[in-house]
Amino acid sequence: MIIRDLAPTESRLIHQIAEMLVEAFRENWPDAWSTLEDALEEVRDSFVEGRISRVAVDEHGNAAGWTGARYWYALVWELHPMVVKPSLQGRGIGRALVADLEEQVRTRGGMTITLGSDDENGMTTLSGVDLYPAPWEHIARIRNLKGHPYEFYRKCGFTITGVIPDANGVGKPDILMSKRVGGQPG
Repeated sequence: MIIRDLAPTESRLIHQIAEMLVEAFRENWPDAWSTLEDALEEVRDSFVEGRISRVAVDEHGNAAGWTGARYWYALVWELHPMVVKPSLQGRGIGRALVADLEEQVRTRGGMTITLGSDDENGMTTLSGVDLYPAPWEHIARIRNLKGHPYEFYRKCGFTITGVIPDANGVGKPDILMSKRVGGQPG
C-alpha cells in the first residue's frame, strides 16, 4: 500500500472513494453521504486551495482508504473526512493515513489537527443525555458502547478537547478531538 496525493483527474479512484464513503458511513451516519453524488461532491471539494487530499492505494491500484484535511484556524487543520474500505478496516490503513496526514500538516507549518466525530445513535455514553450544564463531567466518564471511532483516534494520539452538545439534534453530540503534530509547548 502507498499513500499519495489524490489528483482531480483520477476518476476511477474518485468514484471508488465516493462508494467507500457511502458504504462506510451508511449504518451509523446515514445522513453524512447518503448518495453517491453527495460523496462525489465531497471528494471533488477536497481539491480546492487550502485542502489536503490523500489516498491509500493497494497493490492493484485500488483505493483502500482516503483522508482529507482543510486549513481551519491559524496553525490548526481539521481532519475531514477519513474513510477506510469496510472490508479492509482493522489492518492499519487508518493509522497509516493519520500518520501521513500528520506529516502533511507539519510540512505546511501546522501545529494541531482537530476533528469532530458525531454520535448520533447511542454509540457512546455522551449520546442520548443532556450534556448541559456540565459537559466535562460527562466527557470524563465517556465510554464506548458500540465501536465509536473516538477510541481509534485516541489510539492515534488524539485527545478529547470538547463536545458540541446537540450538534445533530437533542442528545446527539459531536465529540471534538485534537492532537499536536508540530512545535513545542511553551
